Amino acid sequence: MIPEGFAHGFQAITDDCELLYLHTGFYVPEAEMGLNVQDKRIGIEWPLPITGLSERDKSYVTINNEYNGVLL
Repeated sequence: MIPEGFAHGFQAITDDCELLYLHTGFYVPEAEMGLNVQDKRIGIEWPLPITGLSERDKSYVTINNEYNGVLL
């Protein structure tokens, strides 16, 4: 289980797969936020190269010296 408010991401490593997950509340588009999964400072070692990343996910911030976290 992923704790509420905790950053998370998924990568499919096989073809023809589906991901289903539940939320604690209804979707609120203006509350959506995230970090750029390709940010080297996060240090995620993805098993496969990242492909098919949405424009929204590409636009998320990267961490720099002025980064204060994602505000809720």
